[in-house]
Amino acid sequence: MRVVSLVPSLTEAVARSAPGTLAGVTDWCTHPPDLDVVRVGGTKNPKTDRILSLAPDLVIANEEENRAPDLAALRAAGVEVLVTEIRDVPQAFGELARVLDACGVTARPRWLDEAEEIWSSLPRPDQRLTAVVPIWRRPWMVLGRDTFAGDVLARLGVDLVHATHPDRYPRVPLEELRARAPELVVLPDEPYRFTAHDGPEAFPGLPCALVSGRHLTWYGPSLAEAPRVLGPALRAARP
Repeated sequence: MRVVSLVPSLTEAVARSAPGTLAGVTDWCTHPPDLDVVRVGGTKNPKTDRILSLAPDLVIANEEENRAPDLAALRAAGVEVLVTEIRDVPQAFGELARVLDACGVTARPRWLDEAEEIWSSLPRPDQRLTAVVPIWRRPWMVLGRDTFAGDVLARLGVDLVHATHPDRYPRVPLEELRARAPELVVLPDEPYRFTAHDGPEAFPGLPCALVSGRHLTWYGPSLAEAPRVLGPALRAARP
């Protein structure tokens, strides 16, 4: 089977579980680091002609990361496209199993079982904090309602200030973010690369946690590592 992945998380999952299956991936597919296949452009602007030239049996995508017109163009050319929808951790496990099955993986991979066990056995957080979670600046955008990353944080004891916002990724002026006086500001290194010198200075007097964006927003093998990577980073920044 020849598969093209338009989702970095799914690229890692397929590469690990079905070596040799991937014929093409996006420019943003960074894991596994040694993956050597054709690059087909970005998640939002894939080169459909290049994808078609690879003659894939399947293209895997995500309703949030990829644009509907690009997927429609692939389908119109006769390519099968599997589109995932992932809004929380349990849904991630179900969709990962569906993707791997579609890619011809006959035995459930061990990493998927381990990740599901880790998340199902997490202890109840002994403290809950409210947080603002920027994912972009210029303009400022934050996690809102009904997001996978928001569910990850909730299971680790962090409740989003904007969890009931009408938008999933609302644009909120910086002054308004500060005025909400969150107990914590969570700054991931993707999709915007917040660093110690780019992000915390915008929230004077507020504790800031710099966290791995891959472990916060990716659904794949990194799920097994996420609690032990994110937990200490969140705890270290708590007041």
